[in-house]
Amino acid sequence: MKRFFQPVPKDGSPAKKRPTGAAASDCVDGPAATAASAGGGEGAPCEEPRRFVTWNANSLLLRMKSDWSAFCQFVARLDPDVICIQEVRMPAAGSKGGPKNPSELKDDTSSSREEKQTVLRALSSSPFKDYRVWWSLSESKYAGTAVFVKKKFEPKKVSFNLDRRSSKHEADGRVIIVEFESLLLLNTYAPNNGWKEEENSFQRRRKWDKRMLEFVQQVDKPLIWCGDLNVSHDEIDVSHPDFFSSAKLNGYIPPNKEDCGQPGFTLAERQRFGNLLSQGKLVDAYRYLHKEKDMECGFSWSGNPIGKYRGKRMRIDYFIVSERLKDRIDSCKMHGHGIELEGFYGSDHCPVSLELSKETVEASELKSSV
Repeated sequence: MKRFFQPVPKDGSPAKKRPTGAAASDCVDGPAATAASAGGGEGAPCEEPRRFVTWNANSLLLRMKSDWSAFCQFVARLDPDVICIQEVRMPAAGSKGGPKNPSELKDDTSSSREEKQTVLRALSSSPFKDYRVWWSLSESKYAGTAVFVKKKFEPKKVSFNLDRRSSKHEADGRVIIVEFESLLLLNTYAPNNGWKEEENSFQRRRKWDKRMLEFVQQVDKPLIWCGDLNVSHDEIDVSHPDFFSSAKLNGYIPPNKEDCGQPGFTLAERQRFGNLLSQGKLVDAYRYLHKEKDMECGFSWSGNPIGKYRGKRMRIDYFIVSERLKDRIDSCKMHGHGIELEGFYGSDHCPVSLELSKETVEASELKSSV
């Protein structure tokens, strides 16, 4: 088994070349780099990723232990260039009470070493051996994100903060930004709005949305923003609008009407999200292609098959793209269906994919001349 646990370069880069502009603290000591750094190869300088997958795994470690074979088959079939994961739920490296390194998996206890080895094994075989991975992890088994990029694509920079000049990670590992030559990829796990004002969850979500608005207004390249955004924009994006609009927790009703209802479907969240799209000149890729409600395959999150949320579903996992990319959207699909969570691979979220068409030479030249 030792073959799975080879030493990893401290910056997580391939042996031949380190990503341009990425500081050592911005690159992960990651298992994908460990698994197959030999023969990774580099793509043509102008080649950019066009096929993407996003998935809230609801604990990547649990998925690796129980549903990994099926998910690997899914990845092999789609052959995405980039895979973005949310709710990794693996703790960052660092001893109890000591400083943490959110780019590395924890391995200072026997249980964490076992878990890390489980991850290394899962990522050491096909199809994941063909990818490099960047982590952004929380201090505990909570939240966290990861991005897998095929080795033939060489990011210019990878960062972990909405302030791209900072080397720090966002709290709870909620952000990974991968910069390529002609586009910017943003993977986020948005904080849940929560139910109660007095628990400060509303305020946390408002601050997040404000920072996201500032970010999308300042990006200097075409943007692909994906992840669990924890909001359903319109009534068409939930299975039962009346149920979600009137939902309560233990009978509690917030003082402001716009904060009432299911977290992710309150009027305040939906309005802020709509403003973010318009101000950032962004397009919801799935809704751009799919105008009608689809009760079978139109939602990315599904409630527990047992209890009052059975059959209650929401679309909260997205690919959002800059308006200038909208004509290149070939497909955007949700890969789970039905209230029995088929194609969810053990999570309560299903994977969502995006494919862009190749940019024509004429379009590229026109863009550069403007």
